[in-house]
Amino acid sequence: MMKRIRSSHILAAVICAVVVAWMATGEVIVAGTPSADSLTPNEDGIATTIGEAGPEKPFRVAVETFHATDRRSSLMLRGRTEADATVAVRAETAGLVTARPVQKGAKVAVGDLLCALDRGAREARLAQARAALAQAEFDYSAASHLSERGFTAETRVKALKASLDAAGATVSEAEIELSRTEIKSPIAGTVASPIAEVGDLLSAGATCATVIDADPMLIIGQVSERDVAKLSLGMEASARLVTGETVTGRIRYIAPAADAATRTFRVDIDAPNPDGALRDGVTALAEIPLAPVRGHLVSPAILVLDDQGLVGVRTADRATGKVAFLPVAILGQSENGMWIGGLPDEATLITVGQEYVKAGSVVEIAETEAGK
Repeated sequence: MMKRIRSSHILAAVICAVVVAWMATGEVIVAGTPSADSLTPNEDGIATTIGEAGPEKPFRVAVETFHATDRRSSLMLRGRTEADATVAVRAETAGLVTARPVQKGAKVAVGDLLCALDRGAREARLAQARAALAQAEFDYSAASHLSERGFTAETRVKALKASLDAAGATVSEAEIELSRTEIKSPIAGTVASPIAEVGDLLSAGATCATVIDADPMLIIGQVSERDVAKLSLGMEASARLVTGETVTGRIRYIAPAADAATRTFRVDIDAPNPDGALRDGVTALAEIPLAPVRGHLVSPAILVLDDQGLVGVRTADRATGKVAFLPVAILGQSENGMWIGGLPDEATLITVGQEYVKAGSVVEIAETEAGK
C-alpha cells in the first residue's frame, strides 16, 4: 500500500510540473483568435490578419447613386370662412322706426336706405334755424350799408356778422340731425340679422341692420412659427369647404406678430365670391403650394446617427472606397420614401452595411441599381 501511494504522488507531481512550465511561457492561443505577432497594420493603419490566404478583405457594402430633384410640397391650413366686411349699421340719433324698406337676405348698394326714423320736431327745429338765419342775413346786410355811409358803428357790423355765422351753424346742425333719421348702408352687401323692426324705438348706437360684404370671402387660418417664413403675400391657394365647395384665391394678409397664447400667425386668403354662394363661418381646409426645394428621395432605412446624434447618411468614394458621414435635413415624407436635403446633387450612398462602418474606414463597394 505504501508503494502505491508513493507512485500516485510521483505522477501528480509530474503533471503539476508540466502545467506550471506551460503557463510560465506566457503564450495563450484561443481557437480562432490570432496572437499579437500574427497581426500587421495595413496602409490605412487598420489591423488585418496574415495567414495562408494573405490580408483580410475590407468590409463589403452596397451603394446607390442618387440624383437630386425638385421636391414640390404644400402647406395645409385648417380654418374657416369669414366675410370680407360685416357692419352693424347703427342709429346716430334716437327715434322710432317708421319704415324699413329692406328684408333679411336682400342685396343693398352703398347709400341704400335701411331704416327711417320719425322726424318728430327735427323738421320744426330746422325751419326755425333757417328763419333765424334769414333774419341774421337781413340785419347784417342793413348794417353793412349803413356803415358804408357812416351811419352805424363798425363794431355793430362785426357783431351782426358773428350772429349771422352762428345762425348758419345752427342750420347746418339741424340739417345733420334731420339727415340722421335716414339710416343708409355704408357698404354693398347682404342684409342679415340683427335687424330692427318697424315700431322699434332705437336709441343712439342701437343697430338698425347688419350688412355683410362676402365678396371676396376670406379663409382664415393659423400657421406655426416654424412655417410662417415659407409664406408670402400673393401666393396662390386652394381650399375645400365642408359644404363641398372648392375655391381658389391668394394670400392677402400674414400677421406680423404671433398670437401670445398659441404662438401661431393668422393668415387670410381671399377667394372671389361674386354670386354669394360661399357662406360665412364654414370650416375649410386650404392648401398652399410652396416653392420647390432640391432634395433626394431615399429609403428611411439608410439614415444613421453619428456620435453627436446628428441624422445623416454614409457615403462611399467609388475610387478609394473611403467612407464619409454627411448630415442631412429631413424635408418630408412621401409614399415612396423620405425626402432629405443638404447633399450634393449627385451622391453615392451606402444602402446596405452603413451601420457597420465609420467615417474614414475603407470598404469594398458592391454596385446596385442607381437610385432615382
